[in-house]
Amino acid sequence: MKLPAWISTAATAIVAAALPACDYFNLQEIKPGITTQAEVRSRMGEPGFIHWNDDGTATWEYARQPNGSSCYMITFGQDHVVSKLEQVLNDTNYAKVREGMSKDDIRRLLGAPGSKVVFDNLREEVWEWRIEGMPPMDETYFMVHFDTGHGGVKKTSKRVAVKG
Repeated sequence: MKLPAWISTAATAIVAAALPACDYFNLQEIKPGITTQAEVRSRMGEPGFIHWNDDGTATWEYARQPNGSSCYMITFGQDHVVSKLEQVLNDTNYAKVREGMSKDDIRRLLGAPGSKVVFDNLREEVWEWRIEGMPPMDETYFMVHFDTGHGGVKKTSKRVAVKG
């Protein structure tokens, strides 16, 4: 039996709204120097991506795009215990984006974007993340514009979605 579209939409909205609440409680229990990879996996689920660091350690990515405004990076030491936990969608990391950076560099810095759109006429691919607005109720987005010719970053921008 197929569910009516409004039920599916409502269920998706409820799950999306509940994720930040679940994250809030789960993240409180993740302690650097104490929590293991197995404990993180049981609390947070499978990571969306695993970034391998130069020293052989791993950073697990938990992007909450496109509906959420967070991306958590959890780094583990050689002992498979959490060494660092951070929410990477923040002004400090946006300021680190530089012209010429690769898509891999940006993915490692900000996590998976909520959307990717190519504008052939501008020779751009734009990655967009929903971020915390100011005030918090504003639907705000951070964007990285890549040159489709050489693949590197051209510029960044922000936008606030107009409601109404």
